[in-house]
Amino acid sequence: RTRAMPAKRKAAAAGGSEAQGKDKKMWGGRFAGAVDPVMEQFNSSIGEDKVLWKVDLEGSRGYSHALERAGVITHAEGTTLRAGLAKVGKEWADGTFDIKPSDEDIHMANERRLTELVGATGAKIHTGRSRNDQVATDVRLWLREEGNEQLKLLAGLLKCAGERARAEVGAVMPGYTHLQQAQPVRWSHWILAHAASWARDAGRLRDALERANQMPLGSGALAGNPFRIDRAALAADLGFHAPTANSLDGVTDRDFIIEFSAWAAMLMVHLSKFAEDLIVFGTQEFKFVSFADAYATGSSLMPNKKNPDALELLRGKAARVIGNHTTLLCMMKGLPTAYNKDMQEDKRAFFDCAATTRAALQIAAGVLSTLTIHEQRMRAALSPPLLATDLADYLVKRGLPFREAHHVVGSAVKLAEDRGCELPALTLADLRGLSPLFEADVTAVWDYDQAVERRDEVGGTSKRGVLEQADKIEAAAKALEG
Repeated sequence: RTRAMPAKRKAAAAGGSEAQGKDKKMWGGRFAGAVDPVMEQFNSSIGEDKVLWKVDLEGSRGYSHALERAGVITHAEGTTLRAGLAKVGKEWADGTFDIKPSDEDIHMANERRLTELVGATGAKIHTGRSRNDQVATDVRLWLREEGNEQLKLLAGLLKCAGERARAEVGAVMPGYTHLQQAQPVRWSHWILAHAASWARDAGRLRDALERANQMPLGSGALAGNPFRIDRAALAADLGFHAPTANSLDGVTDRDFIIEFSAWAAMLMVHLSKFAEDLIVFGTQEFKFVSFADAYATGSSLMPNKKNPDALELLRGKAARVIGNHTTLLCMMKGLPTAYNKDMQEDKRAFFDCAATTRAALQIAAGVLSTLTIHEQRMRAALSPPLLATDLADYLVKRGLPFREAHHVVGSAVKLAEDRGCELPALTLADLRGLSPLFEADVTAVWDYDQAVERRDEVGGTSKRGVLEQADKIEAAAKALEG
């Protein structure tokens, strides 16, 4: 059975001067009927893009100067527009801005209010400008500010990692591959491994922000601006390196948003790996670390529980950001060149990426700066098989090819297993039965501190190597703060 359209929607679809007058659209001259109320909501983005209010006003201020320089408006009109824009900004800042049902997006909301405040002069601010180049400019302005704030948060995380690594350089623990004990490493070396990935994240974000710092304003809807505005001067006014080179590309390009979401996804993968390691290290079976109460929660049933929820959420929210990145790629992949309404959907994913990474960086720094390590527990977990490679290296230093040394030590491991003892319990005679190159000084191999010190190259586990890494991470943090 066909269901009747609700009366309100039916009236809107039928049109009429009364409906049109009550809800006049800035683009409505070509239309006779009102918009279906469901379409109003479906079409609106003000709920997401109102966060752009400040940069939207900034772009309009810059554009008023460009119109004035081009002779499109007088100096008096430009002054009036800028004064009105300042009043609109104050309303947003004070929380008194009244969003109307007809405000589809932040651009229409600001222009509508500007015109209410300054009269007909307000209608001149959009001369030669389209929401297509306006939104592309707004989002780049917003990303520039947001990206720089996130670089500062990355700096804080890197600084924390460097300082903690320096302070706890003496702690030695098992290193793992396949989650199986592999070779001894310093706790600080583990911290700095994650810090190295965060430093790459900082470099990627800096590069992305550099590429994003071009100005689409003046591209119009797609074909440029007919009023001979000075785009280079406008770009300089707004702090951009240069205007975009092609007006059509200027309004269709969302590479900068996708680059940011790719950066966000990569960052969250790194933070997720960091979180997973710490979750494992914090279990009762490991007890290498314990977490501050500020970053843990309890169980509604089991009074004994202290759950690492902050770390689990870092891990979980990584999937959310990866999903946002996939959303943006899928949204853009089949669009015809120029602006399409599909692109309005980039805001939700984009802003969510930014909000999530901003919080995640603060949580990661908080966890790292407040956790407690249990060095004795780390050392107690060290076991002789961690030094099997060092035993092979001992033979290599005496002239045996590594592959043969690997086979000899594998045989020693099997012999110890068959006897139910640890490798160091094998006698010199046992070892010489496997290779005549073993001497009495082989006992020096069974020293975990010396094992980490033997890796004394750039990026290695020696104290010198680890402190050198900490220096570089702290220098990177300082550069970001600057």
